[in-house]
Amino acid sequence: MNRKLNLLGASRCIILVMTLATAMFAVGQVETIDAIARGTSTQMGKDFNVKVSINQFSTPQDNAILKSAFEKGGHDALVKALEKMKGVGRLRLPSNTGYSIAYAVVSPTPTGRKIRFITNRPVAFAEYRNMTRSKDYDLTAGEIEINDQDKSKSTGVLYPMVKVGLNKDGEIQFDLFQNPWQLVSIVAWKPKGKE
Repeated sequence: MNRKLNLLGASRCIILVMTLATAMFAVGQVETIDAIARGTSTQMGKDFNVKVSINQFSTPQDNAILKSAFEKGGHDALVKALEKMKGVGRLRLPSNTGYSIAYAVVSPTPTGRKIRFITNRPVAFAEYRNMTRSKDYDLTAGEIEINDQDKSKSTGVLYPMVKVGLNKDGEIQFDLFQNPWQLVSIVAWKPKGKE
């Protein structure tokens, strides 16, 4: 009988802790975005769910750190600087548990806001072992334009495998290993009280 009471008490305690952890996570979130990634070109006809959770946006100091790293050492230095940054959110994909977003910024648009993010892409062991070209594209980036006036006009793009470089005019550009994925059916959720 005592054992049953102990198990019941322990299970209640676990449920309470999980509930509190979920509530604390929701309070810390700035925004959560659900979308469907739809394939383009060679991935046409394929789609999957994407969830972007932003806990806080990156600071101007974070931007300066990344810019300085890229100017000093190019793509590889940028990757190392991103690895050292504290995560500001999470990108969840169906093929894995997701990974931390290292850098995210928001800027106003005439109809709402644009969120841009970049993070390190976990490179699979097989990519290293087989020395595939994809291992050099070790970043994932995205851009989501949220239309607050007409939610159906919100758009976005997910760049799953990116390498950052400079174009002939000296401007930063994304070199892609795969085609970008179009983000559709975008729903932006803000925690209550933060709207």
